[in-house]
Amino acid sequence: MIQTVLYPDRSQWSSLMQRAISNTAELHDSVASIINEVRTRGDEALRDFALRFDGVKLKNLKVSADEIAEADDIVAHPLKQAIAIAAKNISAFHKAQRMEEISLDTMPGVTCCQRAVPISKVGLYIPGGNSPLFSTVLMLAIPARIAGCRKIVLCTPPNKEGKVHPAILYAARIAGVTEIYKVGGAQAVAAMAYGTESVPKVHKIFGPGNRFVMEAKQQVGAQAVAIDMPAGPSEVMIIADENANPRFVASDFLSQAEHGPDSQSILLTTSENFAQKLPSVIEELLSTLPRQEMMKKSLSHSRIIVLKNDDEIMAFSNEYAPEHLIINHAEADALAQKVENAGSVFLGAYSPESAGDYASGTNHTLPTSGYAHSYSGVNLDSFCKKITFQRLTADGLSKIGSAIEIMAENEDLMAHRLAVTVRLEDR
Repeated sequence: MIQTVLYPDRSQWSSLMQRAISNTAELHDSVASIINEVRTRGDEALRDFALRFDGVKLKNLKVSADEIAEADDIVAHPLKQAIAIAAKNISAFHKAQRMEEISLDTMPGVTCCQRAVPISKVGLYIPGGNSPLFSTVLMLAIPARIAGCRKIVLCTPPNKEGKVHPAILYAARIAGVTEIYKVGGAQAVAAMAYGTESVPKVHKIFGPGNRFVMEAKQQVGAQAVAIDMPAGPSEVMIIADENANPRFVASDFLSQAEHGPDSQSILLTTSENFAQKLPSVIEELLSTLPRQEMMKKSLSHSRIIVLKNDDEIMAFSNEYAPEHLIINHAEADALAQKVENAGSVFLGAYSPESAGDYASGTNHTLPTSGYAHSYSGVNLDSFCKKITFQRLTADGLSKIGSAIEIMAENEDLMAHRLAVTVRLEDR
């Protein structure tokens, strides 16, 4: 079920790092058609897609205040308490990321400043199918609220009764979402990117989803609106030594497989003995869980890789650039110092990915498919723009004026030179 590879040569590493690949050309055309329908037909297209994909005929796309109040009554008290703990930790961690304004005199008379300014309108996409991700509402809406975004729009698919999952509505209310719409899939991304009669246009779109949602984000990101990051199927890389608990590592494989059939788990270890033990433990635990068929698909392109030493392990990990990296190893802290590319890192035997997915406080919206080479996970800065300001006095301009004139002249931009010259001559 899971491929095991012993001591691969570096020439094999690239093939071992392959993620699941879908038919991108067909996907691109299907999503482009959906986006065009929403752009041209607005709410009418959204209602047609709701009937086609969600099996529900909707009159109103916006979730009413009564529906939100009803959700408060439905959500069980233990879940409310759990959400409260998660919200508190997420809020604390993201508040600590606030940036103080920077003001610096680079030389006398030349003052440069930088200030974080919130993005005024953001859109959040929350999947609502087999796994209604109310945790993602917290991960996105709480930092948006802390950043100061004025409008926080949430789109999520309804069920066949035209209702949104109550836990999503409850989490949205306590996290500070301002508007909620019963729109799912690529059509929700298009609606937030271009606006319809009901759904407002936003300036940046956040959130996970299936391959149609991800493709839609890529397309509108190239045309109309900013997106949080490119993304693909979820993934975890686990670094374990020979003393790691096999049940812990097996459960990490399975929790990742639960994300979807295209998800991937990779174990890196120097222990052949541990590598040989793990598959049977995974099968034993899998037999106790639901969604086994889907999880088996994920495990079919997951891997156990035995490498020669920890240096090779860290080189492989940094080249793969995992979304989630679990270091279940006696030297976890030392290995963590060598991490260059990862979305979020979990250190020690008692730090499962699930902690970051829900309640430790870090954000679970992370770069996948190797994008951790160049992207960070969602954080407070994701909801802000950094605007620079500068003020020059006449004396300050005189100090750098000749440098500006010479540089502009050598770039053949004489009007740039003139803008300085006329001011220097006016002194």
